[in-house]
Amino acid sequence: MNGRPPLDPTQRTLRLAIWLAAALIFFYWVWPSLQGWLLTVTAKPRAVTPRGELTQMEKTNIAIFRQASPSVVYITTTQDFINLWTRDITRIPRGTGSGFVWDAHGHIVTNYHVVKDASAAYVRLADQKTYRAVLVGASPADDLAVLRIQAAFSLLKPLPIGSSHDLKVGQVVYAIGNPFGLDHTLTTGVISALDRTIRTEGGVIHGLIQTDAAINPGNSGGPLLDSAGRLVGINTAIYSPSGAYAGIGFAVPVDRVNRVVPRLIAHGHYQHPRLGVVVDDQMSRAVTAKLGVEGVLVLKVEAGSAAAEAGIRGSRVTEDGSLIPGDIILAVGGHQVSSADELRAVLDKHQVGDQVTLKLLRGDRVMDLPVLLQ
Repeated sequence: MNGRPPLDPTQRTLRLAIWLAAALIFFYWVWPSLQGWLLTVTAKPRAVTPRGELTQMEKTNIAIFRQASPSVVYITTTQDFINLWTRDITRIPRGTGSGFVWDAHGHIVTNYHVVKDASAAYVRLADQKTYRAVLVGASPADDLAVLRIQAAFSLLKPLPIGSSHDLKVGQVVYAIGNPFGLDHTLTTGVISALDRTIRTEGGVIHGLIQTDAAINPGNSGGPLLDSAGRLVGINTAIYSPSGAYAGIGFAVPVDRVNRVVPRLIAHGHYQHPRLGVVVDDQMSRAVTAKLGVEGVLVLKVEAGSAAAEAGIRGSRVTEDGSLIPGDIILAVGGHQVSSADELRAVLDKHQVGDQVTLKLLRGDRVMDLPVLLQ
């Protein structure tokens, strides 16, 4: 025996409670701090795991961005407001967008809606220098505009031009632009569809490229590139209920760009080829449905127009109000048409002065008629 009196049950319970309380204090307050201190003392950088070679796709992405990004520009616009009481002019920021270098003469191509109603436009090149731009020409119907800046020849890097008539759904494409003011942003995707038609503030635009490459506000006017780094379109719009990227973007095909931009540079405007006929979809559907054909009914032929010179016949209204149908345009240059929009879209693939062959239904006879577009 050690001479100590045995503990009664109350003392044993109290001592056990004290030990439990001390253990809880240690594990909940002391040990975490001690553990953090030990880890701080002993922590070392982890060994880096070798990555290995980049994939071929990654190498392609990097190469395309390095090649194309010096050609992409950041566009800012301002608008002047006049105080009617003081006559003071206040210049405030209006918006931002993207564009790209067209040639070594300082021409910059962008969307028309990027510079629409702007009092001034400024272009920032890849070297971060900003230049005052002047508007050379615009085509609202194509949502295209050309600016010009005075910059050193060595700073102007024109993009290689590709083609869009031979694009295939599923091809990889790259979009470079300045979404939300974040310059030189690369996104990738594929061509989701071709020959899309959308309605914008400037009207209806036909024959657009649809892509799932991320396009956001600020991307407008930037280039859409193929896997060879060639320009195949100009990013112009998105479809989104929220106003942000939703997986559907649209681009103006480069074949149209390459047709319109030189005219804008030379003349300041682009004149779309016209037949000179008056049509109405509702009337066309009523007549063609009775005849069991698809086409566009010619209601009237404008005097001196291409249609008049080619001998196209318009419709007539008799004294009792009956309609005698005129020619019905079934196809233009081998492309079938069944509405006014389709007719305009097919004509826009041609230039003023081109000769096209119209397939017409005249009475009960189908005929081909050559027309020189004006």
